[in-house]
Amino acid sequence: MAGKVLPLTIRQNARASRLTLRIEPGGRSLKLTVPEGLPEREVSAFLTRHHGWLMTKLARFSGESELEHGGMIFIRGVAHRIERTGRIRGLTEAVMVGEEAVLMVGGAEEHLRRRIADFLKKEARFELERLVAIYCGRIDRRARSLSLKDTRSRWGSCSAEGDLSFSWRIVMAPPKVIAYLAAHEVAHLKEMNHGPNFWSLCERLCPDTNDARRWLKRNGTMLHAIDFG
Repeated sequence: MAGKVLPLTIRQNARASRLTLRIEPGGRSLKLTVPEGLPEREVSAFLTRHHGWLMTKLARFSGESELEHGGMIFIRGVAHRIERTGRIRGLTEAVMVGEEAVLMVGGAEEHLRRRIADFLKKEARFELERLVAIYCGRIDRRARSLSLKDTRSRWGSCSAEGDLSFSWRIVMAPPKVIAYLAAHEVAHLKEMNHGPNFWSLCERLCPDTNDARRWLKRNGTMLHAIDFG
């Protein structure tokens, strides 16, 4: 985008057979993987050829869900208009005003983003704890703990001890995507791998697994682009 400078990391990989350019989560940096020994002129030519594609992709990150009064935020895949209530000690709650979904946010204006993030974390915990309990019951397994983080490298994880961790940003995705993520990590309680048995179990727990994975691949980076700081 005009006027926007992003850091570019170039890494050589002996196993790479071609150049690959990736926009990192949040659209804040770029990563270029280069086959070992490839001449610099070919790298430069590749970047030149893909300039238009890159500008188109990065343009999707401009104007993303402005976290301000009158802006928009997605909750369980539904766009909510942000409205400050003006009440210093007011609650943050999602309501319907006629046919419009609205997120009512109390507190001082400078705390708006933090209050929205806190609300999303609370909703994420409620939804994920509910889904994890359901899926654990179906496979007769128990999660030792459930924690929420703001990770950018992965949406969730499962330790060998049964500790589940999720990115709270997933609550902005549609319900089937949230369900898939919960099913994915619960499935690891039984299959600690990504083999055929794991994916078969994942699909049994969440029939929308394939659609949800495609959604995350297309849109997941956009959720990371929203700045709650």
